Amino acid sequence: MWGDKAIELIKELERSTEIFPPFDDDKIRLILEECRVLNQFIEDAMNSTFHPETNNYLAGVKARTAALERNKRCLLAYQWNRLQMLRKMRWEFGSILPVEIKANMSEGEVAWFAKYSKALANYMKGIGGRNGLNLMLDMQPPKDLYIEVRCLKDFGKLELDTGEVFYLSQNSQHYMPRSQVENLVRQGVLEHINWS
Repeated sequence: MWGDKAIELIKELERSTEIFPPFDDDKIRLILEECRVLNQFIEDAMNSTFHPETNNYLAGVKARTAALERNKRCLLAYQWNRLQMLRKMRWEFGSILPVEIKANMSEGEVAWFAKYSKALANYMKGIGGRNGLNLMLDMQPPKDLYIEVRCLKDFGKLELDTGEVFYLSQNSQHYMPRSQVENLVRQGVLEHINWS
């Protein structure tokens, strides 16, 4: 039946248990081929000489037009939801995505993500004075300006804005400004130690 593949595409995206499911090129090709066939029928019907007593194309044209519109809406919904997932991941992971997520992206999504990241970086540079304002910091309201962190892997030397130098080796613990280390916590280099 027309539109079944498009509905199936949306359902698969919704039911997926992966953080970011792979882009389904094959199913999209099938849907686009179905759209081409539907469109060709509509064009042929509209270009034929219509005589009400001999041929009745109107019902077929209406049904195929509705199926074509449904396929378009499903394809747009599929792409829109994937882009919303990528937008959310940009705020979670920063401008560098994990390899397993990048492997599941289409070429268009890679290009969109790069443009979105660049636009966001330009915006953050443009606000907040000379150095800009990093909107990625403090995604949760901080309770303290300094936090206790444990280093999960050897990272090496870290110099803070104040000039203070820390050597981050595995299992070492440090009391550091939240704004300076939140990015490293998000990347998995450091972990926040909760004492409560």
